[in-house]
Amino acid sequence: EVNEEVIRIIAAQLAEIGDRFDQEIKARVVNDLVQHFLNENLSGEEITQRMSEAVEGLVQAMPLDMEREKAMLLLAMVLTKKIANTMPSLLQRAFSTTVNYINQQLHNYLARLVSAVKQ
Repeated sequence: EVNEEVIRIIAAQLAEIGDRFDQEIKARVVNDLVQHFLNENLSGEEITQRMSEAVEGLVQAMPLDMEREKAMLLLAMVLTKKIANTMPSLLQRAFSTTVNYINQQLHNYLARLVSAVKQ
């Protein structure tokens, strides 16, 4: 069972940090991802891999004062927002890809995050 207040607290903290990341992400990274999302020949797995590569590249390029997993989570969410803002028709595909990416790469981190806030 998930406490909605816990989720709100986590979301507020992530949104604040995400706003800072939003300004750091270059348009080229977003445009490259948009092109991958538009390529209907790429499978969901291939798109998720492209998202993973973009997040990894951003994590390595940015000086971060937080744990790596938190940065990866925030960057994935900010990239999704930027993709949807650039090309709204890609929202569903971008959202699904981000959910897959988070489930594959950050599931344990999210479980620890929720557990820590509950205590």
